[in-house]
Amino acid sequence: MRFPTGFEEKYQRLLGKEAASFFSTFDQEPISAFRTNPLKEGQVTFSNPIPGTKWGHYGKVSGKSSEHVTGLIYSQEPAAQMVAQVAHPHEGMKVLDLAAAPGGKSTHLLSYLNNTGLLVSNEINNKRSKILVENIERFGARNVLVTNESAERLAKVFSSFFDLIVLDAPCSGEGMFRKQPDAMDYWSLDYPAQCAALQREILEDAVKMLANGGELVYSTCTWAPEENEEIVAWLLDEFPLELVDIPKLNGMTSGIDYPETARMYPHHFKGEGQFVAKFRLVGEHKLPKLKPVRSNLTADQRSLWQIFQKEHLKVDLKGDLQTFGDQLYLLPLGLPDLSKVKIARNGLHLGTFKKKRFEPSFALGLALQPSEVKNKLELSQQAFEVYVGGETLQIKEPLPNGWYQLIIHGNGLGFAKLANQTLKNYFPKGLRFR
Repeated sequence: MRFPTGFEEKYQRLLGKEAASFFSTFDQEPISAFRTNPLKEGQVTFSNPIPGTKWGHYGKVSGKSSEHVTGLIYSQEPAAQMVAQVAHPHEGMKVLDLAAAPGGKSTHLLSYLNNTGLLVSNEINNKRSKILVENIERFGARNVLVTNESAERLAKVFSSFFDLIVLDAPCSGEGMFRKQPDAMDYWSLDYPAQCAALQREILEDAVKMLANGGELVYSTCTWAPEENEEIVAWLLDEFPLELVDIPKLNGMTSGIDYPETARMYPHHFKGEGQFVAKFRLVGEHKLPKLKPVRSNLTADQRSLWQIFQKEHLKVDLKGDLQTFGDQLYLLPLGLPDLSKVKIARNGLHLGTFKKKRFEPSFALGLALQPSEVKNKLELSQQAFEVYVGGETLQIKEPLPNGWYQLIIHGNGLGFAKLANQTLKNYFPKGLRFR
């Protein structure tokens, strides 16, 4: 591989005798991996687990498989999986993923939260936030809000709010050179320092959002000390933070001068490049008083939802009900006033109010486990392939008309309406494939 000017010299100095082994990995194939989703009821046993992880596996998965379409698996390379594993939120925590697209770290954090607490998954780039929404929806979590904001604006709403903040920061991307060679096109010797300036700006606002005793996980997909250990030193100097030791596994090595931090080099770790540091906020801080979210449902809308819930669900979904136009959403409990926040996904999309009826959403059919739904239809592999292509299905079994959750291999594929043995197609047009 041909490197940008100055890159080889820089890492020859930094790595010394290890440099030759380091550079040789760039001519090797990138390492592929995926995680399974513990929120899904229909689990599958996969081979080749990543040691020391709960849900990680080496290997590739097809984006057209039922496992991917129903959200049972999420593709994410091994080094990137270590970030949320280091964060390891506990159930009930309030968590912020500050630069979340495309959603790998957010979905991993949601695995730990297990539909408890709250995750605010944020992406400042509008186009990337739409990809984030799609991946969050497929994963099927009920306790997540997707925002499309700057850290500065979020800090004004979520002051001293989060128990855990994860920032996988915008960086020079050196750790992705093997997987994405075009990342080298914009690299220069000055680029890491430019990225570090932006990282400091974001981190200043991130620290403002930490609750008492809150933890901050800072990561990059680069090896540049300017963006890693120098940022660690700056954080420790500027803010009441202390480092939390990160257990080293699978070839992770200690950071330069900071043994509590972790580096992932491809000649030691089976994956791409990553740096991770974990901090804890020390001292007591005044917590703000929050205005509770107020429901804006009309009496008729609330009645229509309650009728649908009673007729079709075996579970009472907990959260704050909110409408946006004729769309109904379930927000996680404990949120502050969000009127000044740009929202990309207002909690779990439950469905749409139409004339004197309620129509469930595709997202609701993904989020509910089959055991939580009264009426469901199991699809064969052949029927699955027809349905995701946008076709209707003819059902041989005599069943009453109405809404059914579609099931493939034990997991939901949205809701569809059966009318006179014909199953109408409600699979989103933008997701259809053959």
